[in-house]
Amino acid sequence: MNPFSYERAGSEDAALRAAHAHGAWRGDAHARAPAQYLAGGTNLLDLMKIGVMSPTALVDINDLQPALGSIEIDDQGLRLGALVRMADLADHADVRRDWRVVHDALWQAASPQLRNMASLGGNVLQRTRCNYFRDISWPCNKRRPGSGCAALDGVNRRLAVLGVSEHCIANYPGDLAIAFAALGAQVETLGGGGHRRTIAFEDLHRLPGDTPHRETNLEPGELITGFRIPRGPWLHRSLYLKVRDRASYDFALASAAVALDLHDGVVADARIGLGGLVAKPWRSREAEAILRGRPLDESAARRAADAAFAAAVVHDETGFKPELGRRTLVRALLEAAAQEA
Repeated sequence: MNPFSYERAGSEDAALRAAHAHGAWRGDAHARAPAQYLAGGTNLLDLMKIGVMSPTALVDINDLQPALGSIEIDDQGLRLGALVRMADLADHADVRRDWRVVHDALWQAASPQLRNMASLGGNVLQRTRCNYFRDISWPCNKRRPGSGCAALDGVNRRLAVLGVSEHCIANYPGDLAIAFAALGAQVETLGGGGHRRTIAFEDLHRLPGDTPHRETNLEPGELITGFRIPRGPWLHRSLYLKVRDRASYDFALASAAVALDLHDGVVADARIGLGGLVAKPWRSREAEAILRGRPLDESAARRAADAAFAAAVVHDETGFKPELGRRTLVRALLEAAAQEA
């Protein structure tokens, strides 16, 4: 691990000033920025130890917990501070009852120890588990732009088939972000000059294209302060289904976040998120459109799944993943439809 300076911020303004002082507004907005915010650190410190990330400064924002650590529920929906710990949200009684897809995604993510440490803001920004990204001896366009993508012809069984490019096939590894994408969540941020903005969660992450090192649309030094998830009738039947090699602690090979508004078996509305085999948290509007206004049976679920993976691109070992993704989505839709509203 390379040397770095450490500063503990007591307020949002202090966090921004510290990031600015250490050069967050001189680099690009992502891993190579000189300053990084530190909350739970469960992903950041890992990557620092293996040399993938080498910030010159860490700005500890845990003292912002009173301002950014609340869970609020009202008629409009769910508002979450960015420093809410994953375990606290997963254990919240109202979330367990009314936001099952969010609870399921959290409960199946990481280990209890990591959930106790990890913040929501840090969790949605976690980086790929691609072996070539995490091993600095290999070329990786995400880690070093223009160096190449070793995964294209290498070990790529766990990587993405949706949203990939010729420059990167890394997958997004998280679970909670898939539920947030499906439910149309919004992200609240604070940037330079105290500028606050709200962006659609779907617009937070970027597809790799020819700039895979740019993973989000956050500005340099911009701080996520919270999330808003709207309330809707689709929450009455919702779940997160995760398929993985191990049932204990493992990342998804394929996952589906599903929320359905059904009337007499007919789909009035559907929200579908896909994970495990995607380059970024993925909402499948194509699959949603197939389902609306139609009875939900296995045939309809299969047609929706075919639409969801129509644009899949496979590389060597990922050839099985589109069909795995389709089957995962079909199962999730049918299980959600069978729930009592």
